[in-house]
Amino acid sequence: MTKAEKEIFDVLLEAVYEGVIIVNNHQEIVRVNASANRFFGYSDGELEGKSLNILIPETYHASHHVYFNAFIEKQVSRKMGEAMVDVYGMHKTGDIFPIEVELHPINMDGARLIMALVKDISSKKEIERSLMLRNMALQSASNGILITDALKPDNPIIYCNTAFQELTGYSQEEVLNKNCRFLQGTDTKQDVLGTLREAIKNGESCQVTLRNYKKDGTMFWNRLFITPITNNNGEVTNFIGIQNDVTLQRKTEDERLHLATILNESLNEIYVFDARTLHFLNVNYGAQRNIGFTMEALKDMTPIDLKPEYTEEAFRKTIAPLLSKEEDKLEFETIHKRKDGSTYPVEVHLQVSYLGDRAVFVAIILDITERKSYLMKLENTVHKRTKQLQEALSKEKEINELKTKFLSLVSHEFKTPLSGILTSATLLGKYKLEEEQERRDRHIGIITDKVHYLNSILNDFLSIEKLETGKVNYKFSDFKLSKVVNEVVYSCNMLLKEGQKINYPQNIDEFSLYQDEKIIELILFNLVYNALKYSPEHSVIDIEIKQDKSQTTFKVEDQGVGIPVAEQKNIFQRYFRAENVLNIQGTGIGLSIVKDHLENLKGTISFKSIEHKGTTFIVTIPNKAIL
Repeated sequence: MTKAEKEIFDVLLEAVYEGVIIVNNHQEIVRVNASANRFFGYSDGELEGKSLNILIPETYHASHHVYFNAFIEKQVSRKMGEAMVDVYGMHKTGDIFPIEVELHPINMDGARLIMALVKDISSKKEIERSLMLRNMALQSASNGILITDALKPDNPIIYCNTAFQELTGYSQEEVLNKNCRFLQGTDTKQDVLGTLREAIKNGESCQVTLRNYKKDGTMFWNRLFITPITNNNGEVTNFIGIQNDVTLQRKTEDERLHLATILNESLNEIYVFDARTLHFLNVNYGAQRNIGFTMEALKDMTPIDLKPEYTEEAFRKTIAPLLSKEEDKLEFETIHKRKDGSTYPVEVHLQVSYLGDRAVFVAIILDITERKSYLMKLENTVHKRTKQLQEALSKEKEINELKTKFLSLVSHEFKTPLSGILTSATLLGKYKLEEEQERRDRHIGIITDKVHYLNSILNDFLSIEKLETGKVNYKFSDFKLSKVVNEVVYSCNMLLKEGQKINYPQNIDEFSLYQDEKIIELILFNLVYNALKYSPEHSVIDIEIKQDKSQTTFKVEDQGVGIPVAEQKNIFQRYFRAENVLNIQGTGIGLSIVKDHLENLKGTISFKSIEHKGTTFIVTIPNKAIL
């Protein structure tokens, strides 16, 4: 190579974006350019004379030696990666990163050398991974999801996830390139279809519940939500449809409304029982209070259990004219027996009704004790019934208030994250350029956070249901406290605000408990999560754990907003939230769940709080579960 050629070669070597590494047949580095130094973290001249293995992860040294010798023998330019799945380089710091490598044999000053062109493809791999995760998220979603192409005639389906195929029974091949109206079959005159078509025509979001039909012809109620995706010019390019099978909910609601209508027609005792088995299906609250049995107990009972004058044979003979349709309604007097053994005279009004195609009896019971009593007993009974009615109305008012508060809570706590998910999903469609990946990642993160939050709320509601019905089965085992603390701190570190820090408890490696490990983790996570949520940025959360021979004490101290003195007495009430945190997401049920679990496990919880300065929660739990 002449001097001029060498100068040109040197200029080109430093001008190319790829890293250039030139080695001899002994895998000794002869020359590298500035890009290669930058990729691998070395300064000018630092690599020359070193073994090529300095740039290769140690686990690949043996295989690379074989690969290098094979290339020396063939002396043919090629791209690494054709014989291996991935190629990796090693930074000076020891970090490993993915690369693409092209090998070329060259002659320089009479010497046979190998020139490697290297590209750092870390960003490319990250993009591929992000796209893969996004596709996996769509495929693993429990809702049926489809995407249509609004730019093609008749807005055909171009994507459907696995849940959609399982819901409808159609395969992907049977769905693609069709308009989703094929799910309507011949049922094309539904009122809601006009709303749906108008939204698609105007490029707007829309939610409707309509009848759709599976491949086998089965009808299901589909709660469909569609949202448009637009390009940078504001043109609608696609529609995303999210489907939910709400058939069971519709059926349940129809049955509930039917029974509710019957129950609300009278303030008397009302019983609904199966025409075949005679088992009670529903009994109104007034009847339950009067006879002393709960609904759970009544489901295993029949009217014969309340009527000492009747055998099953005699009772079936009495009601036979209704089943044969000889009579439309029966009226008769009998005696009812309460749980405590006392009896009272009643007048029975009985008729047949239907839940779908299922025959049931509806009995309206009048307590006719006053007809057979003296005036004073009648006055006492009226007073008693009046008091019962007042208690019932008071209880109903309390239930309605609780229901209203609960529905408001659910509406707000679900609507806010769902709106965030919808907004981020819509914005994702607008960022199509490679350089906008950071924005896409940000919105993917938002969607992920919101889904985790909704999942947390649902878990809380399930915990409440189990606690209220006594279905919690605690699983006790021996475990190290450090394991629980590590899990909680790891999870909460994902939720830290800017500058927040969790101080790990000291000297707990030898602490052990014989308790329900998952419940202890739930309790500690709830307290630490609340501390993070109600504390400002750049604040510290301290966790302290002490243990003696009989019990363990947890302390979680924050520097947050604190709890107003006037509201501290209500802090463990379900759905209660202090006035100073109403603008922060939350359901007001976490501490209630914690307290219920602790009471079941013979533990305690207390707190100290100063508004604007912080709160400390103290939990004590027996070292060994008390069975």
